[in-house]
Amino acid sequence: MTLRSQSRRPALRAAAAGLLCLAIPAGGALAADDEEDEPAKPTVPNIYLDLRTIYATIPAGTLALGFSNTSLSAAFQALAAQRGTTLPHGSPAAKSIAIDLPLTVDVSDRVSLYGGVSGTTTDIGGGWSSFAITSWNIGVQADLYQQNGGKIPTVTLQSTLTQSVPNEQGMTNSFNNIVEFDYALDEDETRGWLAGLQYTTATIASPFATIRPNTILYAGGYYQWPSNWKVTGRLGMQSFGGAQLAGRTLAESFTQPVLRLDLDRMDDNDNRLFGITAQIAWMPKPSYQLTLRTPLYAVRN
Repeated sequence: MTLRSQSRRPALRAAAAGLLCLAIPAGGALAADDEEDEPAKPTVPNIYLDLRTIYATIPAGTLALGFSNTSLSAAFQALAAQRGTTLPHGSPAAKSIAIDLPLTVDVSDRVSLYGGVSGTTTDIGGGWSSFAITSWNIGVQADLYQQNGGKIPTVTLQSTLTQSVPNEQGMTNSFNNIVEFDYALDEDETRGWLAGLQYTTATIASPFATIRPNTILYAGGYYQWPSNWKVTGRLGMQSFGGAQLAGRTLAESFTQPVLRLDLDRMDDNDNRLFGITAQIAWMPKPSYQLTLRTPLYAVRN
């Protein structure tokens, strides 16, 4: 999962409600309303299917790591665990296509809740496997503090729990947490700086398997044009502790850079209409990931 854009720019301001008073011969004036009409606030939150289509290459001897791709990682961890005892060099090189279908509800401009399933097809050298549901996830994203023109940056927390399916030997659970600081440089928050930390823990349903935590420390920035196209970049260092199964190495530990670039089309209230993400993570061989985001809105305010 990725940090979703919260509504940051105010909606269209209300027009003045009262008319100027017309002078009358008696010297009196027609009274105008003292209060301006306020724009009607939406009574139903944003509700949408945050459809994401992901293509990734995964080098041999590692897992699907990087920024917020826990559904893909859970599926591949389970595959590696199931095949690890029969492969001479741990987890295989692979290509994977995943579709994430989290149903998302923006409870407010500060809090979003989401949950859904992910399906994956994988090629480890013998052709593509049948597409199947491989994990489910639930999560929350919340602005713990909003800058709102002040000097202290917005602080956002996103937590996602992902479990691979089916529930059998080799099943994996992952818990992904991101804390991000967003310092806007203008009142409309169309440009600014980012810094954050992503910390992921994972377990395999096997007494002989161990996956150590993965940590990414990153910085970046964003710019949004008046046309509502927005570009965001994040560059960080990723540190992974490695994974073992029955005394054998599934994935080596490493500390390497990771780069992510996002291009999004927003509406006037900063709802995402379309997005594309490109990521390169060195593990230490490069792993490439391309994600298309095409939200399907049931309600959009």
